[in-house]
Amino acid sequence: MPEAGNRRVMAFDFGTRRIGVASGQEMLGTGKPLAMLPARDGIPDWDRIGSLLAEWKPDLVLVGLPLNMDDTENDMCARARKFGKRLHGRFHIEVEMVDERLTSYEAKGDVMAAGGSRDFGRDGIDDRAAVLILETWFNEQETRSA
Repeated sequence: MPEAGNRRVMAFDFGTRRIGVASGQEMLGTGKPLAMLPARDGIPDWDRIGSLLAEWKPDLVLVGLPLNMDDTENDMCARARKFGKRLHGRFHIEVEMVDERLTSYEAKGDVMAAGGSRDFGRDGIDDRAAVLILETWFNEQETRSA
């Protein structure tokens, strides 16, 4: 694996109906949305995830952990952790969980500020939330190395 600062990283915003995916380069510190994958009760199309991983070849995968505001975990945290463990087990890739509090809220604000649709159930914001998860992690890495 490349050294810290040079890694390709992919982030997943886990959800029961959709899973947002983003990719980025640690050196640049920014991410771009890749896909919003449909899920059935949190179960994705694993073949599609495998295709994305094969195409983008990340050195590390991040999965958003939707902690409560008081740092406690909820049912979605357990499901997101399970998703991360399955990613690791199926694809033998390093997976790290990342605090994703308020990323969906921020992504909705970004869409509305840009004049986008407010029908988030139909149009989704999960790929944008995955970008925010990725960029949050990049910022944390910068802070740790400073």
